Formats: sequence, C-alpha cells, structure tokens
Amino acid sequence: MWWLAVVLLLIGVAVALKAGLVAFAGYVLLGVYLLSRYLARRWVHDLTANRECDAAPREVGESTEVAVTVTNTGTLPVAWVLVEDLVPDFAVKARTPRLTVKGKRVHVVTLRGKRTKTIKYKVTFAARGYYPLGPTLLETGDVFGLHRRHRVIGKPVYVMVYPKVVPLPKYDFASERPIGEVRLQNRLHEDPTRTAGVRQYVLGDPLQRVHWKVTARTGQLHCRIYEPTTLAGATLLVDFHRDGYHKRGEPHRSELAVTAAASLAYAVSALNQQIGLASNGRDAADRIREESLAAESLEAQAEGHATREEARARFEMNELTDRVRPVVVETRRGFDQFQKIREALARLELSDAMTFAQLCLEMSARVPRDATVIAVLPRVPTETAVALGTLRRQGFAVTAILIGLDENHKLEAHGRLLAERVRDIRYVNTEEELAHLGGNTAAPGPAAYAVDIPLA
Repeated sequence: MWWLAVVLLLIGVAVALKAGLVAFAGYVLLGVYLLSRYLARRWVHDLTANRECDAAPREVGESTEVAVTVTNTGTLPVAWVLVEDLVPDFAVKARTPRLTVKGKRVHVVTLRGKRTKTIKYKVTFAARGYYPLGPTLLETGDVFGLHRRHRVIGKPVYVMVYPKVVPLPKYDFASERPIGEVRLQNRLHEDPTRTAGVRQYVLGDPLQRVHWKVTARTGQLHCRIYEPTTLAGATLLVDFHRDGYHKRGEPHRSELAVTAAASLAYAVSALNQQIGLASNGRDAADRIREESLAAESLEAQAEGHATREEARARFEMNELTDRVRPVVVETRRGFDQFQKIREALARLELSDAMTFAQLCLEMSARVPRDATVIAVLPRVPTETAVALGTLRRQGFAVTAILIGLDENHKLEAHGRLLAERVRDIRYVNTEEELAHLGGNTAAPGPAAYAVDIPLA
C-alpha cells in the first residue's frame, strides 16, 4: 500500500504546483499500480491444480510417481507462476531423510489462456510413516514486482508406508508361573513335570503320557493331564514419549522400537494367538484431522499470505500436542489383527502428552489377563518400573524389551525392573539382535548383555 500512498502524494504535489508532466507521470504510475494489482489477483484465481498419484500403502524402500497438472482456466495469459508441490519438510530435511525426491517439484512456468503444464517427480520412502504429498503452492505477481500473490490449492494425497517386519524364528514369551491367578482359555503348551490330573486313555495318546500306577490300580489305561506353562497371546505396550528418544539416536531408536513391535505382532498372529497394541504416541491420521487438513477442501484457500514461507507454514507438522488419548488396537484374535497393528505402527509419531506410567494405568483395565504384557521401552525411569511392577502384582505376566541402551543405562534399567520383580528383560540394539529376540531371555548381570552401539 505504500506504493499507492507515494503515487497519490506525487499527484497531489504535481497538481498543487501545476506541474503537468509530473502529474502525467503520477497518473501513469497509478494506472500501472492498479493494472498490476488486477492482473496478479486475476492470475492467481484463474489457476487450478490436479494431482495424480498412487496412494496405495507402500513398503520401506518403494517409490511412487507424482504428476501435478497446473491449468490456466482464464483467457488471459499468466506471465509467470512459481509452482511448488509440497512434501513434508520433517521427512526431507531430517539428518537421515525419511523420503527422497527425484525430479523437480519446483518450477517457474508461463501459461497462456486455457493451457496446462504438468510437473512430474518420484518419491522414494526410506522409512515407515504417513506422508502427505501436496498440496500445491503457487506464487505469481506482476512483471514489475509490485504485487505478490500466494495460493495453496489441490488436495494432498496421503501415502502410508508400513514398518519393517523381521522374522522371529522362535517366539518364547512364557509366563513365569505354571497356572497363575487367571484361568487360561487355550492350553498352548504343557509342562510334563507338573501333573494336573488323569483321564482315560484315548486312541492316539503317546505312551509317555500313560500313568502306569493308575493303570495298574484300575486295570484300564489312563493318561496324565499336564498343566499349561504359557499364557495365550500378548499385548504390546510401546513407549513413544519424546523424552525417551534423544535426538542423537534418532530416528534409529524409534524406528527400531516400531520394528520390534511389528515383528512381535507378526510372530504372535502367526501362532493364531490374540494380539493387541497400545502406545502413548500420537496417530498421524488423528493429527491431520485435528489440523483440519484431511476434511477441508484446499481449492478455495485465500491468497492472503505475505510470503511463501508463511503459506507453507500452515501445512507443516506441529511438533507439540496436548492429546492424551492413547493409540489402541484392542487385544483379540483375528486374521486382520496384524494388519490393524501394522497400520497403527505405520502412523505412530512421537508425542509429549502421556507418559508410559499413565499409559499403563489407562490400559490396566482393558488388557486381557490371559495375555502377556510386552513393554517396548527406550528407557526405564522409576515411574515406568513401578507401573510395570503394578501390572505384575495385578496378575499379568510382564516382559520388558529395552531398545538401544548403552551399558550404564542397561544396568540402571535392569536394577529398577528387578526391584519390581520383573525378571523377563531383553535387549535390542540392532535388527540383527531383533531376529533372536523371541528365544533369548537376558539373565541379570553384565555378562548377559550383548555388544551394542550406544544410541542414548
């Protein structure tokens, strides 16, 4: 607006001094100002964008092609327009990029009336996540640089990238007690050293089950009935509080925690056992809904942004959240349980709202008693150890899996968990160690610790 004030002042002075040539120059400047303002507004409103992209879920390492077609729907030619298709900065500019872009997604083009321009680029996903591709940011203005107009148009496409799954050759997360305080729904394994009773022999029973003393006393073959040794299924509790993941170890530690949870979920579901998930992280889909990016149409966005940075900032991810509702997939059996958990883990993001102790308190009434609680933890503060100890005292079988701890933190975490009588403690620092997670239980003491790469 300062240009308009200067021109009007110049015309006023020229009229007062009867300087016709100066007044004519002022009229010309005023006309140029009004014409350029009209053209900038007209150009930005005449532009539309359409995005073509395959939004099917992807695996880590896969790619997708994006084509953005910008159309000038008006009859006036657009002298210039800067077209930028937005991708999440947190994924591209991270120290370890979560996605890479091949091709130009920023172009300066000239469009005649009723003409189109197509921009193509390729996105490769290097890590799991829930990524928005788009919307499209347009910047145009007059040829004199007096006016700039910005507009964000086109609906974004959201692509889900599944976390990695490491096959576990063995799954051995058993209860520490033969029966415990709860009644089991399925006797998955039996302990041959503990006899629960006898029954008559049934054709096909192995000879080692025959109870010879009862057989001799009754004159009929009888077999032993053994007590079960493990609990059915598992509930995964994943600590995704931001304080547990130091920036020096990111994104490796958080990705390793998600990979461990996904691998355990796959192993349990393959055994046709019940499986569930709960985490104090935040769901990316919920975040998008809260920021009104999924529901609103971006076609009618106003161009009232002063700069491209201001226009772009509206669509960047908010790092902080006050959401205290956990991400939960209820524990149950079903062929689609693993898929639900995998999708929830794909969208899981670090949060700073709910602590792991609060998560345990929230979930204690919702976790079935016949499922082992497997806690995936990046650290073990006193509150976390007490929360797991409380679950154990309530009758749950508890296993702790510690992610990416150095030697000092391992000793500290082990001591706190043992103080709460949580004895099944396992450590994972690499994907290679994760492959042997299901069959090994770490014994107390430094000698049991595997060689690790400190990340915290």
